[in-house]
Amino acid sequence: MIRILSFALVVLALAAGFAWLADRPGELSLIWQGQRIEMSLMVAATLLASLIAAILLVVWIIRVVWLSPHSISRYFRARKRDRGYQALSTGLIAAGAGDAALARKMTARTRGLISADQEPLIHLLEAQTALIEGKNDDARKKFELMADDPETRELGLRGLYLEAKRLGASEAARQYAERAAEKSPHLPWATLATLDYRSQSGNWDEAISLIDQSRASHVIERKEADRKKAVLLTARAKDKLESDPKGARDDALAALKVSENLIPAGLIAAKALFREDNLRKGASILEKLWKHEPQAEIAKLYVRARSGDSAVDRLKRATKLEAIRPNNAVSLAAVAESALEARELSLARAKAEAAARIQPTESIFLLLADIEEADTGDDGRIRHWMNQALKSPRDPAWTADGITSPEWLPVSPVSGRLDAFEWKMPIAQIAGPVEEHAAETVDAAIRSLPPVSVKAAAEPVKRTPEPVATPVREEPITRTIAVPAPTESVLVPETVVVGTTTVAVPEPKSEKPKTPPRQVPDDDGAPVEPFFGRPPDDPGVRETAPSAEKTNFRLF
Repeated sequence: MIRILSFALVVLALAAGFAWLADRPGELSLIWQGQRIEMSLMVAATLLASLIAAILLVVWIIRVVWLSPHSISRYFRARKRDRGYQALSTGLIAAGAGDAALARKMTARTRGLISADQEPLIHLLEAQTALIEGKNDDARKKFELMADDPETRELGLRGLYLEAKRLGASEAARQYAERAAEKSPHLPWATLATLDYRSQSGNWDEAISLIDQSRASHVIERKEADRKKAVLLTARAKDKLESDPKGARDDALAALKVSENLIPAGLIAAKALFREDNLRKGASILEKLWKHEPQAEIAKLYVRARSGDSAVDRLKRATKLEAIRPNNAVSLAAVAESALEARELSLARAKAEAAARIQPTESIFLLLADIEEADTGDDGRIRHWMNQALKSPRDPAWTADGITSPEWLPVSPVSGRLDAFEWKMPIAQIAGPVEEHAAETVDAAIRSLPPVSVKAAAEPVKRTPEPVATPVREEPITRTIAVPAPTESVLVPETVVVGTTTVAVPEPKSEKPKTPPRQVPDDDGAPVEPFFGRPPDDPGVRETAPSAEKTNFRLF
């Protein structure tokens, strides 16, 4: 475009000059070797311009003839280079497609047409060809040569890093990533890999400084960098909590400033503040987190913020949490647990059943079993709730890469990835069947409770599950029902295997008695009172002496 404009300007200048001379006619007289030459000024200017053009044409012809050998050689050299680049392109495509034979053929052709010093991509083609042929040692040597060349250093380190990761050489991969991050801090893969390795080794200070550098150079997006920095600050605060509560508090509060909804940071900050007797600020942090996402850990720490509180005081604090997030299963469960400790059993039962209707999980049914034990001591009802707990989904937990942890961890123990743990239902539970109508299921479970308790011969079942580190689903419930052929209406026991303990659950006869139950004399002659609400110690079906009058033993 500039050349066209320059040519147009030159033409316009010449035209303007000739027009100016045409408007001003004159005579030009020249005496040379005794001869007088006269001509007009316009003719003289035309002859001068023609002479200059002829001289330029002669110079161009001489230059073309003089430089023709070099031009011819350059033409053939360019043609050869083009063929080499075409072979290089075909070889890279073949290597990417996994065609080892074509890639090797194109590598040899490229070597013959282009020098490796002239085009570094030839090393990449050779390395890729060696990889798809299974010659990993040759490929690694090629990557090492590329890593020593300043022009291909980044590409060589990337190849060495991937090879080390493939072979499981974590230390070598860490060194390659740190070397790449040091030489080229703008590489995202090197920065993230170095960050993960420093996090796995617990070098929180170096990891935080690397995050700050990456954010300043715009290697990592601002939102992602803030999240990772908050996680690193929380991890450092977690390590300092026992030895340096003040430092842990500062780091946790700094993490909350960067990511205000990071629950582990809020929990650590609240613990540190509670140790400093700063109950108000710690409680406000927990209340803010509770509004965002209710969790059992938040409720437990909030309710037990002050060690000297009574059970009634803890119930008041749990009620305050319920007021913040009403109609929430976690809120109702927190109130039910605190009410159980305060011996407000009716309130505990109402809140627990409401929580079970909203979200039936394992812990809420275990809590109902505890309430049942404290309220009635009815073994039949207790085992009923235990059976429901075994059949219900597990509670949400800190989950990452297919495993669960009883507490939050900054780095996944499986993949070593930073900020991998999430608060969610374990994967094994998500893959299983999920009840769609939770409220109807819980109502049916409550209605199916046996109206009478039968003291089981089995040992009591432990109802407090220990923290599970892996998402292993409990063994399926095995139910064996032994039905004899009775001649009279008797109570048929039902044997249920709960985990590793076998308990006997009564199954009352479905037929309704047409007459009121009669008092059956005990062994010592004392009549047995029928049950209308209190939990008896029913010894089961007793063998009574035969009498003239036929007696049917009925529960109702």
